[in-house]
Amino acid sequence: MDAEQLKRLERKETAHIPDILSEFNTKNADLLVFDSFHTDNQWHDLWLAIFGILDDATMATLHSQCLNTVRILTRDEFSLQTHYIEQELSTLLSLARIDASSIEVDLDEELSDAQANITAEALKCLCNLVYQSADCRRQCLRQHSLDAIVKRLATDSSMHNYPSTLEYYDLKLLFLLTALEPTARTRLQIDLNGLIYMTKWLDDKLAESATVTSDEQLNIICELLKVMFTVTSAPDKSPNEYEIQSLHLTGVLRELLLRFGCLSTERERAVVTHAINLLTNISGSCLSELTLKCSNETETESVPSAATECIAGAAQSPGKCCAVCFEKRNVRCLEVLLEYLRGGLAQQETEASSHELLSPVLTVLVKCARSNRIMRHYLRKEILPPLKDVSQRPEIGHELRNHLCRFLTLPAMILRDLAAELLFVLCKEDVGRMIKYTGYGNAAGLFAKRGVLDCRRIEGADYSSDSEDSDTEEYKQQQQSFNPVLGCVEQPKRNPLEGMSEEQKEYEALQLVNLLEQLRKDGIVQPALIDKDGKPQPLEHILQLQEELPQQQLEQKRKT
Repeated sequence: MDAEQLKRLERKETAHIPDILSEFNTKNADLLVFDSFHTDNQWHDLWLAIFGILDDATMATLHSQCLNTVRILTRDEFSLQTHYIEQELSTLLSLARIDASSIEVDLDEELSDAQANITAEALKCLCNLVYQSADCRRQCLRQHSLDAIVKRLATDSSMHNYPSTLEYYDLKLLFLLTALEPTARTRLQIDLNGLIYMTKWLDDKLAESATVTSDEQLNIICELLKVMFTVTSAPDKSPNEYEIQSLHLTGVLRELLLRFGCLSTERERAVVTHAINLLTNISGSCLSELTLKCSNETETESVPSAATECIAGAAQSPGKCCAVCFEKRNVRCLEVLLEYLRGGLAQQETEASSHELLSPVLTVLVKCARSNRIMRHYLRKEILPPLKDVSQRPEIGHELRNHLCRFLTLPAMILRDLAAELLFVLCKEDVGRMIKYTGYGNAAGLFAKRGVLDCRRIEGADYSSDSEDSDTEEYKQQQQSFNPVLGCVEQPKRNPLEGMSEEQKEYEALQLVNLLEQLRKDGIVQPALIDKDGKPQPLEHILQLQEELPQQQLEQKRKT
């Protein structure tokens, strides 16, 4: 923008302003680098000229274009940090109708299209400012923007008189405030009872779109779930009060998963993603709400201890995927979580690994398996079905068990630990069963962490005792050849010491000791013994293994 155009904006020459702003907005629509605006104080001069127009109520027809220009200028973090913009922020809050004075205004009146457009543009500008500046966030809170947004959303929920575009940007601004400002989370949760209101809003959204949901509505639901995630990340209410709210919220999330769990579109998958993220903040004791008792019609069609798709469930709940009955409970939500996990695993194989995609769903599955016997039984049936073919290593293949076994040796600690925890819980923390399904080599890291490298039983594990025998006839036939370290049947191999004299064997043994000692000195490997707590303790010399061997053999005989 040249000096003459800037002067015309400052003089408020109405005849020229639309063309000047239109040219600027089109040319700089994708501008992210503002170095040229920092010379001659151009950014600040343009900023003040635009807000001179915005503060003039007689030029309201130009406000939408001006706000588009402001939205571009608010991308410049350097200028926002180096200039005092408190007055301008107050103007934007007023135009967005979320300043202190807006709390007392009756929101029942309809907005015209022009007013709604100005409000939406002002909210976009505020989103940029809140994201860029901590001072702006604090000023928004001082002017009670949080209260005004909550009031408007509550009014919108009951009166349906605000455009969905405004609702979307209200929620987007609410998310940025709560995500970046801890005091905003506390105020929304404690003072404004935000979780109660938002759970009701989410329930209302699902009721409004009982059959067909547009992408616009799905975007609003996603933003609402994001706000709820930030609010529940650090609950400040009493445990009992928070659990009551969480039970209600889990029930609403159950309906959401049933509605969009088919994952037929990208937006539906995004909704499920945010719902899973929110479930990670829910107490495990509340997750039993994800399953409901099957109806009488469904029960008659279900097979005990086996999942059965029930067409009756779909008939009773239009727009939802079929119910899945397992031990008289509808575990369709768990099936949705497993389908989501399979999709994430498939995506991981074809694209760059995204731990953020898989870790939340694994966290929720671990919580479900720990909190409820029926959910654990169903997940075990799907993830760790009875073994039949053990000819391949457990990490080879495309089943869920194979994927999770591969995670056990990942350098990424989050996925590795979550996969190990899930498999161990599904094995009811039984070391022998874990070895059978994963192999000792894959699970050694978990055993070392838990202090069960010597395969001792974990004391105090609280699991039901009515577990069925998981050994199939096919497995029993191959059990004698089963290698517990590899987790599969090992084909017979020729003895490498065959044909050697005793002197040659001794020589090779000494060579091996020397090589291991050299690796230890170089820090490549660290030999260890298992102490009385079942955890590895480093050795000072490799020959200590030989000294401790007789004692280990004696202890092993006592255990057997």
